[in-house]
Amino acid sequence: MATLNAGQLTLLDWAKRLDPNGGVPDIAELLSQENEILEDAVVIEGNLPTGHRSTIRTGLPEIYFRSINQGIPDSKSTTAQADDACAIMEAHGQVDTELLRLNGNSAAFRLSEDSAFIEGMNQKMAETIFTGNPAADPKQFLGLASRYSSTSAGNGNQVLLAGGAGSDNASVYLVGWSPNKVFMTFPKGSKAGLTSKDLGETMVSDGSGGKYLAAQTMYQWHAGLTVKDWRYVVRIANIDISDWVGVTGTQAWSSATHVLKMMTRALARIPNRNSVRLAFYTNRSVGEGLMTQALDRSSAAALAIQPATTQFGQNIQQLTFLGVPVRIVDKLGIAETLVS
Repeated sequence: MATLNAGQLTLLDWAKRLDPNGGVPDIAELLSQENEILEDAVVIEGNLPTGHRSTIRTGLPEIYFRSINQGIPDSKSTTAQADDACAIMEAHGQVDTELLRLNGNSAAFRLSEDSAFIEGMNQKMAETIFTGNPAADPKQFLGLASRYSSTSAGNGNQVLLAGGAGSDNASVYLVGWSPNKVFMTFPKGSKAGLTSKDLGETMVSDGSGGKYLAAQTMYQWHAGLTVKDWRYVVRIANIDISDWVGVTGTQAWSSATHVLKMMTRALARIPNRNSVRLAFYTNRSVGEGLMTQALDRSSAAALAIQPATTQFGQNIQQLTFLGVPVRIVDKLGIAETLVS
């Protein structure tokens, strides 16, 4: 039975280290159980107060053959630096103090009442990992869709087109998580993941002019995304959902752009699969189709539903493709702009 989290620090691992009293780990566990990508994402502390600066190798040194009594020229590699800024997400939850009193003023009840705020931040983080675009909203961090948006860009070899040309297009992403390849980060000296702060009791409005006493909690999440080695992400874009559901056109079994064939090509573009924690990410429509096809004998050798254990010790049935987990992310939509 495979264990889906091993070897590298995730959000929950960081939270357990930073808060031995259990408050933040409880929140981190809740987040990870609702957002599968947080089980995979490697998290490191940034080296800047506002994010992380990476030194990226852009060229290898020139290598020469030499003969006896003849020297060779000096050579060196070339590098470049890139900064990835972290974004700040924040939400304020409030619970009527009378409601708290009736339920024993327990922290668990207060957390359950504030859980809608946590879920909202959780979904927003998942969405931003893929679709974050500082050009549209400078407060966001740069997501994967913006980084992998053109086949003619410098990383265009990592963008595969699945043939869709209509208005109901989706993407599947293959990500290789590693502290040296692709990782999430938080500002230097701060805490990883979603943190909470008790703001005490204060008078709040009920929206109709009335006031009541409520206990307020501030939730805050500092996070960024760094792609240090662009070769460890592949985006399969322009998946026509209508074709996929009908198993026709660009998604017919015989088509070269069928999702399973594209996923095979995506895996081939990862330089060293053993050096990273790989996972595919897809929306629910594509995920449903993959699970159905996993029951087909013709694809069972590559696409399978296998027993696995999460980092919480839960036994689950995990969809895999050639041994790589396939995760469903609801915030990946079916109306993406066509990629060219």
